[in-house]
Amino acid sequence: MNPDALTGARILVVDDQPANVLLLQRVLERDGFTHIKTTTDSREVLPLFAAFEPDLLLLDLHMPHTDGFELLSQIRPLVGEDTYLPVLVLTADMSKESRQAALTMGANDFLTKPFETTEVLLRVRNLLHTRMLHLRLADRSQGFAATAERERAALEEARLDTLTRLALAAELRDDDTSAHTQRVGDLSAEIAARLGADTDEQELLRRAAPLHDIGKLGVRDAVLLKPGPLTEEEFAHIRTHTTVGARLLTDSPTPILKAAEIIALNHHERWDGTGYPNSLAGLAIPHHARIVAVADVYDALTHARPYKQAWTIDRSITEISAQRGLHFDPDVVDAFLMTAMADHH
Repeated sequence: MNPDALTGARILVVDDQPANVLLLQRVLERDGFTHIKTTTDSREVLPLFAAFEPDLLLLDLHMPHTDGFELLSQIRPLVGEDTYLPVLVLTADMSKESRQAALTMGANDFLTKPFETTEVLLRVRNLLHTRMLHLRLADRSQGFAATAERERAALEEARLDTLTRLALAAELRDDDTSAHTQRVGDLSAEIAARLGADTDEQELLRRAAPLHDIGKLGVRDAVLLKPGPLTEEEFAHIRTHTTVGARLLTDSPTPILKAAEIIALNHHERWDGTGYPNSLAGLAIPHHARIVAVADVYDALTHARPYKQAWTIDRSITEISAQRGLHFDPDVVDAFLMTAMADHH
């Protein structure tokens, strides 16, 4: 490291003897240091330390009011365990007990009074050199961490994009408009807003809900596209799309995919406990799944499928209302009705 690079470091000098402070300031300034703060009153140290944020502290041990030992104990919590801030102790007391106490409290080196100029500069530069190396390593570590986080976020976004495309592929098998998933996402977000969700939760639902039927990728075409009633075996097969979807979405650290996994598994549970795959009832059904259940059924009712014609909006709203407290969470139905009425009129 270029020695001149150290001269911009911030140095705080604390000594109750004005002559010592003046001497140290002159020695440092003659050597090119330009950012020096000094005080002879230990009561000023903490606010000065916080405002100045020094790279090196030159600290007398024996002072009136607050001594150096007490100041060390007060300063260390401000610095943090992971930050290297060198402390050069100024003292005429070279007893073993004082040195051990100072080192225990965070001192790094000692200058014995009276000062010798060459020794002052040598110790100051050595400590500052170490400080700058620590700062450089910390910057690199933060840079690596930020890069890793960006890469992780990009990978998760790519995974979400891939899964969204797979969900669209699954949807196209029985909905040639390919808009069902997005409509369910939008309506789920609107219902959540009526229930008091903040904008972050609304957006989470808007992006997670469209993945609710991704498990249909595992359903046979002969069953999914069958125009007539399903047999018991066929119905059992189609119900597996909940568990298949959850497996496709599992083990993601991102909130969107975590929510999508829960929704995929539980959006066919019923408030009265007669749903699938786990026969959950009431509040045991995850909140987001209860919202998507209403949005999904409403959209399915109002749009044609291979096995049914589209219902009118009024008929669909009436059916959702009739299932309040049976198939659906009453509070979610109430929020849906307010949304549907506002949109319908």
